[in-house]
Amino acid sequence: MAGLQQTGWDFDAPPPERGSSSRAESSNRTWSVSELTSRLKGLIETQFRSVSVRGEISNLRIQSSGHAYFGLKDEGAQLSCVMFKSAGAESRRLLADGLSVVATGEMSVYEPRGQYQLVVRQVALEGQGALQLAFERLKQKLREEGLFDPGKKRPIPRHPQRAGVVTSPTGAALRDVCHVLARRDPGLRLLLAPCRVQGLDAAREICAALEALNQWSRVQPPGQKLDVILMTRGGGSLEDLWCFNEESVARAIRASVIPVISAVGHEIDFTIADFAADLRAATPSAAAEILSEGAMQARDFVEEVGQSLFRSARRGFDAACDGLDGARGRLARAHPRRQWEDRVQRVDEVVDRWQKSWVAALALKKQEARALGARVALRLLRPRLDAARMGVQQWRTRLESAARHGLNQKSSGWESARSRLRALSPDAVLERGYSITRRERDGVIVRRAGDVEDGEVLLTRVSAGELRSRLI
Repeated sequence: MAGLQQTGWDFDAPPPERGSSSRAESSNRTWSVSELTSRLKGLIETQFRSVSVRGEISNLRIQSSGHAYFGLKDEGAQLSCVMFKSAGAESRRLLADGLSVVATGEMSVYEPRGQYQLVVRQVALEGQGALQLAFERLKQKLREEGLFDPGKKRPIPRHPQRAGVVTSPTGAALRDVCHVLARRDPGLRLLLAPCRVQGLDAAREICAALEALNQWSRVQPPGQKLDVILMTRGGGSLEDLWCFNEESVARAIRASVIPVISAVGHEIDFTIADFAADLRAATPSAAAEILSEGAMQARDFVEEVGQSLFRSARRGFDAACDGLDGARGRLARAHPRRQWEDRVQRVDEVVDRWQKSWVAALALKKQEARALGARVALRLLRPRLDAARMGVQQWRTRLESAARHGLNQKSSGWESARSRLRALSPDAVLERGYSITRRERDGVIVRRAGDVEDGEVLLTRVSAGELRSRLI
């Protein structure tokens, strides 16, 4: 067809005629590496301007510049990829080794290494990851619209009397809620709006159940309206809970006139419905505990008030008993016999005090008389005492003189004995020129010439030192 241009990449096209210029150029021209690489780069970038590739991320490497380099692989091949810093931050957050993704971008050739690569502009998770990505996008969208604004949350009644329940009539969640409420608040009436909580039409039925409960409550008299709606189901996978991540369910929750409690899945499960609801409970049982919390507190309050009334009555009774005992005591003290006994006791106390004061006064007078007698006796005996004191002083002087004389005599004797002892000392004999000779081998003093033999070594002690000699 006219307008179509054949290239070396058109493998299904018929070969050019013999002698054509392109064939001649390919066969006769010698390319440099740079020229051939540049030509291939142009061909690849022209043919693959936008391509999506599915594979598993491997060898992820993020440079300090912010650019990310990684590979996409499957069972049979691997493709080099690069994501520059200018790519979206949301896509960059999805990069992780071992994650299955769909990378979208354009093919290119990195000329310095002659390597073709995919320049990634966007990354989306594959399979369950795609659901998670859709969840995050919808959550961000609704948050920006203000559906999750805490200021728009409606308060949950403290003592609800009637509650609507949006759930499956055969699910375990309804049984758990009924079991907890039967134990904690059996007076709370439940109105069930049955619906499917899993599958394709589950989101539509959940919205219809919410609307049905609101319509039923609107036509009821003021005392019979619903106070709260509980939307619940048990745990499951992300696919099982996906109906609670639909945008229609979130908007139906916010459109409800009645406050909504969301209790979907287990404690770790979070859905869009949880963010849109006025209150999120971790589990169906936890939601039932929230609904019955006011009743439990009221029960505790009644029990505490009963105990408080009993304690108050007991205190009043004890106070009355104390007052009665006081009145009985005052009456007993006002009796004439008690008055007479008090007067007798007071007379006894006065007599006892008078006796004690008289005895104390008599003892004081006796003590003064003894002191006066001692002073009189001291005056009569003073001359004798002075004479005795003078005699004692004289005897002391004589004893001191005799002791001093005896001490001098003893000192003279000790000095004379010391002189005689010094004269008899061997050292004094040595000082007069004498000496002492001993045999070195056994230390025996030599007293005769026959005590030593020829060649014997002798030690001679003089007054100032010792001499060593050998006998020849």
